[in-house]
Amino acid sequence: MKYDWRKEEKELYAPKTKPQVQLVPKQKYITIKGEGNPNEQEFADRVEVLYALAYGIRMAPRNGVDIEGYYDYGVYPLEGIWSTKNPDDVYDKSKYTYTIMIRQPDFVNQKDFDTVLKKVKLKKNLPLLDNIKFEELEDGKIIQILHNGTYDNETASFNIMKEYMKEHGLKQRCFEHREIYLNDSRKTAPDKLKTILRYFLEEE
Repeated sequence: MKYDWRKEEKELYAPKTKPQVQLVPKQKYITIKGEGNPNEQEFADRVEVLYALAYGIRMAPRNGVDIEGYYDYGVYPLEGIWSTKNPDDVYDKSKYTYTIMIRQPDFVNQKDFDTVLKKVKLKKNLPLLDNIKFEELEDGKIIQILHNGTYDNETASFNIMKEYMKEHGLKQRCFEHREIYLNDSRKTAPDKLKTILRYFLEEE
């Protein structure tokens, strides 16, 4: 049976529309960095290469790559850690900096990543594949909320989290935040989008 992260990891991928404090353990990702407006082609190109490799890893056994401990699974959603080169104007999308990523199952290691990357590069002419890294990241203590609707209205959900943090004496650990995109914006109406928003919190 295919591993379904939506059902098996609800504490991470099925938050409510009210703030929730959570501990997120170390996880494995394929990542790529960028900067600028996410509505422009450079961002779309980075998303494309991430998915090309993510599906390459998932389909590895069918393409002759033996991965120890492999089990069938659904590809995890696209995620991004966002910041800006201009903290005084968080609405200027041209100043955004980001690392976008797709989580990988625990059985994937650096060797598997390197092997599959070589195979994908032989099949697809995507120069940005050379910019993808295999990393382990740990969010630690976070606060998260489910945002429904267009990305341009995320401020309302961020403000709900900020108010909750103020009431409960919680502080952000850094200026960055994480977003997890539960559906594909290319195929989903803006008012139907579902996005998990996270702030990284200071440890007590």
